[in-house]
Amino acid sequence: MTTEVISQLDVQRFGPFDKDYELTFEPSINLIVGDNGTGKSQLLKLLYSCTAVMHDVTDDSELTKSNLQKKVASKLLGVFSPDSLGRLTNRQRGRAKAVVGISYAGKKQPLRFSFATNSKTEVKVDAIPEAHVDSTPVFLPSRELMSIFPGFVSLYDSRQVAFDETWRDTCNLLGRAPLRRTPGSDVDRALQPIMGILGGKVDENAGRFYLHRDEGTFEMPLVAEGLRKLATIYRLVQSGVLLNSGFLFWDEPEANLNPASQKAIVQTVIELAKAGVQVFMGTHSAYLLRQFDYESRHNKAVTGIGYTALRRTGTSIDIAQGSSLSDFDEEYLQTLKAEYEQTELLLDE
Repeated sequence: MTTEVISQLDVQRFGPFDKDYELTFEPSINLIVGDNGTGKSQLLKLLYSCTAVMHDVTDDSELTKSNLQKKVASKLLGVFSPDSLGRLTNRQRGRAKAVVGISYAGKKQPLRFSFATNSKTEVKVDAIPEAHVDSTPVFLPSRELMSIFPGFVSLYDSRQVAFDETWRDTCNLLGRAPLRRTPGSDVDRALQPIMGILGGKVDENAGRFYLHRDEGTFEMPLVAEGLRKLATIYRLVQSGVLLNSGFLFWDEPEANLNPASQKAIVQTVIELAKAGVQVFMGTHSAYLLRQFDYESRHNKAVTGIGYTALRRTGTSIDIAQGSSLSDFDEEYLQTLKAEYEQTELLLDE
């Protein structure tokens, strides 16, 4: 397992988060639960942005306040796409200041920075870890990337496009060559659940991805969108980006996936966590959460699943954390409750 996992996030007046929050995370799997508009995506993107900056600093001599101030500001602007950096502060009367601190296991100092409502591209860095983050962070948006991969990185770097920087970052990682795969290896075990749903293997030729099945070879744009999302994970595992270390930030993995595919996602994520990847997933799928809960109770190899639940109360966001869904009041799980009630109503009819 990576020895530099994200252990804690301190956030104050950033985006929808209007109060002072201190969040702790498990080194393996972290599930972020909440209704739309409660800040799941913002939380994932914030964790990713900070970790990407700390990873991109390949030489520890670059860990200076002046250098990180530029890199943090640039990454936040690229990932969140606001008109100005100050737009990422919590909306309230008068001037406000957003403060963010992210701590990594094994590092004495967090990365801590702040910016104000009137900031354009200015960030003030107050604390710096003594070493960079060696493991690779990966952000997966709710939509698939396989079909847009050909030429996307060069297009993003040369033109104004309506995609945030996470798309460019992940497409760049998709271009890495695959590792040699042997039966019984970590790569093989992590890929097995996905291969069962895909019904074959994924490879790349001349900048395009293909799915090879017994009945033939299919260009990735001809494959169902849900399967293209699974193929993205397949490729990132195959190339070693998500294996033995690293970070996976996945926003709404359930989008366009049926229950069988969601089960494969759970099994694959568990294998990735066992292989050393720290996983963060933002979801409001009752099925996905129930499957994780089932695995945590019946699979002895699954340890350390953490839940972060968000709810909106008026203009404020409340956050609670626990080790199972039973740790939360019903108010935090209204979206899940609504899904259960709708299913019962449908079955009754």
